[in-house]
Amino acid sequence: MSSMCDLTSNKGSYGSCDRYANVIMASRQWCEGHSTPVLCVGASGGPEGLLVSGSEEGEVTVWNQEGVVLASLRLPSRDDVTSAVFSPAAPGLLYVSHGEMVSVLDPRSLKGAVEELQGAGEEEINSLALNETGSALAVADDSGVVRVLELPGGKVNRTLRRHTNIVSSVAFRPLRPNNLVSAGLDMQVMLWSLQKTRPVWTLNLQEVAEEEEGHQQKAGQLFNPPLAHCVSVATCGNVLACAAEDGRVHLMRVGSGSKLDQQGAIKAHSQGASQAHFLSFLPHPYWLATGGNDGMVALWDLSHNPVVTVEDKGKSQAAPAHRRRPKARAKAKLQSQAKPKAQQSKEETKEREEEEEGSSVDQSPGTEEALKSGPKLSFSHGDKVNWVCPTLLKGEPCLVVADQSPNLSVYSLAAL
Repeated sequence: MSSMCDLTSNKGSYGSCDRYANVIMASRQWCEGHSTPVLCVGASGGPEGLLVSGSEEGEVTVWNQEGVVLASLRLPSRDDVTSAVFSPAAPGLLYVSHGEMVSVLDPRSLKGAVEELQGAGEEEINSLALNETGSALAVADDSGVVRVLELPGGKVNRTLRRHTNIVSSVAFRPLRPNNLVSAGLDMQVMLWSLQKTRPVWTLNLQEVAEEEEGHQQKAGQLFNPPLAHCVSVATCGNVLACAAEDGRVHLMRVGSGSKLDQQGAIKAHSQGASQAHFLSFLPHPYWLATGGNDGMVALWDLSHNPVVTVEDKGKSQAAPAHRRRPKARAKAKLQSQAKPKAQQSKEETKEREEEEEGSSVDQSPGTEEALKSGPKLSFSHGDKVNWVCPTLLKGEPCLVVADQSPNLSVYSLAAL
């Protein structure tokens, strides 16, 4: 029995400056898979092309490419399902997070957990990520910790503690299975090497925003803080995107030695940007889909963005580290002067210097120009976006969008 609604809905019009302007965007609705709002969506890269969605109160649903529900399961814990990822190496393994636990499911026979990874999170888990070989699972939770579990088995291999607030998202770098990126409500994005328990570099989005907006801010004007909600890495492994509460998607380019070479941002949404996901199936790896609390969904071609297209001279003229964090340096200096010298650990000073060594970054001079170019597509979905999942459905590029409802909306990108 098909679970795709008979009707299609016109969610809004494109808001871009290209030939797609003023075109009504229609979506296909996938229904009957959930009774509660859908929180996450995942797509399998396997030959069956399965999709999975997780919702409030522990509901997990597996779909085929036509929008037919193949199986549904309510987890015994009834905790919200916050993340769901298919194993890239084993089509019969699906990992879902709910509460502090990760359940391993077989999407082809969704009758119950094949395995429970106990102690995966200290507090509620927000995000899961698998490396390309399916041998490591990264788990980000409310305690501010990222754990890396060995697979199979779920043994904790690394515990990464540097975030000072909830870690909302985590992603492995393609082609580099021992590197991962985390982002959190402490407004920090961190690149990690699993050989170490400290980040290779940290980018504080609040400090970046203060530098960029300080000269524009009027008296009494307030900006939403750039709480980091979702991080994604392009298939090249070197370009990162992070959706934040300030409505921006912050872009980062990783250079040689895993250093942060370039960073910039696009003003993507009028309210908080909740989703940012690179597409892996279009002609180049720099297509990015975003969604926000403003109910908008956008598709960006970043191939000409100055953060992506770094000139040779830009690579060789990375700005000194003090350009990135002048206000933080001054604040830290004042704080240190107020404390007894005995409290200033040599070890902490050394670690800070090592982190700064890997974090020299050039604020891309063409960022404002890139902002003006706008998205390739932009349309109103009509409701606050919980998740955007780029995928191929029967060979057709699509975006699957989850919102505050129990249904999924499918938008075709075939016109591209």
